[in-house]
Amino acid sequence: MDVKTASALNRLRLVSAPEAVSFLLLLICSVLKRTTDFNAVPVMGAVHGVLFILYVLFWLDAWVRAKWSIGRAALYFLLSVLPTGGFFAERRLRREAEDSVIAARARKELKDLGRGAAEA
Repeated sequence: MDVKTASALNRLRLVSAPEAVSFLLLLICSVLKRTTDFNAVPVMGAVHGVLFILYVLFWLDAWVRAKWSIGRAALYFLLSVLPTGGFFAERRLRREAEDSVIAARARKELKDLGRGAAEA
């Protein structure tokens, strides 16, 4: 994976946890709306809506750049619609982005070694 792929994974990772938190807060606000006079659903709904749209856009970008299988792409989408799924997505994406950076560095070092051997 290249740097742009790692960046796409990091963008998705960075929006996944806030999206999960906003979903949980929206659920809490929905319960409070029905049990008390407190109604923050319109505000929390808008916040969660924006974060969810960002998640979907970043998910599409990561899917294309990382060349995920349908199964992996579906997993990350499913995690976005589960109340705590964003936390699991963030953890998996962090590992995947770190692995992609390590692999890119290793390829670069091998390429540089091959270039150095050819010059000698």
